[in-house]
Amino acid sequence: MAFFKRELFKRELDPIERFENALKEKLAARQKLADRLSIAETELAEKRAATERLAVAGAAAARLDRAEADMRAVEERTKTWRANLVEHDEQVASAERALADAKAQRDRDTMADQIEAMAAAIERAAPGFDASATALVEAVTKATLSISDATRFSSNVDAVRREVLSAADLICWELRSAAVRTRAGNANLASPMLSESEQPLSAEIDRQLIYTLHPLQWREDGEVRRVPAFALVGLPKALLPVALQHQHVDHLNARRVQTLMHLHGSAGQSGEPDPDDPQLVDLDALLAEEQPSAKADVA
Repeated sequence: MAFFKRELFKRELDPIERFENALKEKLAARQKLADRLSIAETELAEKRAATERLAVAGAAAARLDRAEADMRAVEERTKTWRANLVEHDEQVASAERALADAKAQRDRDTMADQIEAMAAAIERAAPGFDASATALVEAVTKATLSISDATRFSSNVDAVRREVLSAADLICWELRSAAVRTRAGNANLASPMLSESEQPLSAEIDRQLIYTLHPLQWREDGEVRRVPAFALVGLPKALLPVALQHQHVDHLNARRVQTLMHLHGSAGQSGEPDPDDPQLVDLDALLAEEQPSAKADVA
């Protein structure tokens, strides 16, 4: 009865343990073959030495025939053990590769689980943010008194709420896609999710998270910044109207952006665009062209 209980509660081995046990068994079998081969080689050396002594001493032909037959028998066994040892060496190498692959897959699964857990945590936190932001908006919109500053604050909070929720949906989709790639072993985790993460951004500039439809460039703190098409970037709000007007960017909750995100992701097609790229759009130059026409309209 105790035996059946032990079998019932015996823990099932995971893939790593199964491969480790298989490797141990193959190593043990190889060691047995190596010991047999060592004994056979020692015996073969002794048989050869004995046959050599008989031949030098001029032993009878019948005795030499028996000595040579014994030596060939041992030699055949030695060849057999040596061939078996080579075969077991290949099996050991295969078992070691299988164990290494299983460990690598375990590490990938662990990382993928952590990525998926991050996505799940964001999804759990998003409704709380939505509720808090909505409460702030309603504190103004449901009030009997209307004040322009409060109304402007409410509109800004509602815009931020929509942007954050859209960005949360987007990052959760990207995280789960990254988890799938990681689990399959073809994720490029060294590349950042956002194309602009390699470049430090000025904290003094008011920005908005936006999706690029064309490669863009603008000047910022005396330096030229370039971003590729189909990338998620923090665009200075001063450049946002002209970029939206000419359809070089679009909001994250736009239908076409969701489609482009599934097709291209959010890191851009090929890193920072070349300065000579004919498709590169200079937002500063575009803004400068728009300003004289706006002044003319006012006049």
